[in-house]
Amino acid sequence: MSNKEGNIPIPNSQLQDYHIPVLLHETIAGLNIKPDGIYVDCTFGGGGHSRAVLEHLNENGRLYVFDQDADAKKNLPDDERVIFIPQNFRYLQRFLRLQKVNKVDGILADLGVSSHQFDEAERGFSIRFDAALDMRMDQRGSLTAAEVLKNFTEQQLHKMFEQYGEVTNSKTLAKTIVQQRALAPIRTINEFKQAVQAVVKGNPQKYFAQVFQALRIQVNDELGALKELLEQTTTLLKPGGRIAIITFHSLEDRIVKIFFRDGSFAGTETDDVYGRKADNPFTIITKKPIVAATAELKQNTRSRSAKLRIAELK
Repeated sequence: MSNKEGNIPIPNSQLQDYHIPVLLHETIAGLNIKPDGIYVDCTFGGGGHSRAVLEHLNENGRLYVFDQDADAKKNLPDDERVIFIPQNFRYLQRFLRLQKVNKVDGILADLGVSSHQFDEAERGFSIRFDAALDMRMDQRGSLTAAEVLKNFTEQQLHKMFEQYGEVTNSKTLAKTIVQQRALAPIRTINEFKQAVQAVVKGNPQKYFAQVFQALRIQVNDELGALKELLEQTTTLLKPGGRIAIITFHSLEDRIVKIFFRDGSFAGTETDDVYGRKADNPFTIITKKPIVAATAELKQNTRSRSAKLRIAELK
């Protein structure tokens, strides 16, 4: 499933500006699309993956697309086979049932933040701009990054930066934030940078990228939503149906790897007195995650950390 395979058209330039789909050909090939099948794109975004799926569907095929970001709806193609659902994918089963859909042939999710979200200064996702510390993917949500920095305890901040950002001096960072917010509010990206500049370690750009990742994951409950999505897939997929997930950091990838391996997050629960695990409902298609080829890395640097895992329901 290399970039050389397939004959899938790349989205037009306007949509590429919104978000260039990563591992596009590998994802579509891995889904093994049936022309008359029902598919779900859990992260519609710029619509790049969705358009490639549509190329493989006939007039009887259907594609349900989820995105909690209202901006994504602007990218919908004029195609009656596409049904847009403006919700977080953690509610996948609920909203598919409202559409009278109980089983699907394939599910895909690209968990990366879209280029559009990074490039829109006012969204507060990028360290390149000064803006309010927002970071909400769903603007209907109430929790912002500024509120996390204002209200979390020192211990909560420490745990967040350590677990979600793997920040080396997360304890010191948390202590500094609590000290600085007592002196002045931290509401914008520049205010935050100034408040913690004394404890920045190593490359500032990399350091703040890790810190912002932790804040973004917290604000949007990204890992919780991913687990909820995965837990629904065993009942949603038809036998032989496939799920393809693209992750962008080790926390996400580990969650997907464990779920595909075990078929649940139940841990060491066993099914008999001899301590044997219940059968895994999945066949793992990708023994190792697929990563971007050299040509794609040159075209889209944001693909460098992408990993694709694919599994098939038995």
